[in-house]
Formats: sequence, structure tokens, C-alpha cells
Amino acid sequence: MLVLPEALTLRDATTTLHMLEQSARRDDAATLTVDASALRSFDSAAIAVLLECRRLANAWNKGFEVHGAPAKLGELARLYGVDSLLVFAAPPAHAA
Repeated sequence: MLVLPEALTLRDATTTLHMLEQSARRDDAATLTVDASALRSFDSAAIAVLLECRRLANAWNKGFEVHGAPAKLGELARLYGVDSLLVFAAPPAHAA
């Protein structure tokens, strides 16, 4: 599972993408999963990074999902018209 940092803005995008790509190369799961639950501060660069991760997953014949995404990230994806390209998985139900 790839993990997004707390902040992902244009300033952080290149470094974050490089780190995620290196981790993705070592991930042998059938689905490339990105954990976005730590994400607190982001801009459209976060969408670009996720789209690149999806492109990598497709190139490696893997599925792609984003877990724990903040609602505002989903809203941003809809605003840019790419929400159908990014699979935002429902948050897991917490055990009582």
C-alpha cells in the first residue's frame, strides 16, 4: 500500500511522486492501493499525483484504488472531471 503524506501540494508533488513510484515498484499486489487518510493539506497536484499512480497501475496491469481520501479530495476530482478515473474506496467500518 502506498501512503500519501499529510501535505501534497505543487511544491511537494515531484518528490512525493518519486517516493510513491519507488514504493509501487516493490508492491506485488494485484491492486495498487493508495492510502490517503493522512492527507490534510492539498491542492490539484494531489489529483495529478493520483492520476500518475493510476497510470502506473494500468501500465503494470494492476487495479487501482484510493482508500481514506478526504471528502474534499473527491470534490476536487469531480470538479476537474476525473472522479471516474480515480476509484475512491469507501472507508472501512470500525469495529465496536
